[in-house]
Amino acid sequence: MAVKDRVYKCLNPVGIPTKPVDLFPLAPRLKTLDGKTVYISLSGEAETLIALQKRLKYEYPNVSWKEKVNRGPAPNEITDEEMKTCDALIGGIAY
Repeated sequence: MAVKDRVYKCLNPVGIPTKPVDLFPLAPRLKTLDGKTVYISLSGEAETLIALQKRLKYEYPNVSWKEKVNRGPAPNEITDEEMKTCDALIGGIAY
């Protein structure tokens, strides 16, 4: 199935389905994560974040993981210098 053929459905916070949206990648996908540096910039509940970090490190042991975790309402921003040294970024909020 081509990327253009995929349809993603999402729910707004109230749980009502929204209209389909077009996806526009900001960069090409990496062919592999082995040997790459990936930043995790997350905020939210510690239990969820710790479990996610452990799982990623377990499933991708050959990745250099850098963490910027914020227990506040928004993920920490990645500096320009950090952006130059990383290959990928996982950003999000978990509550």
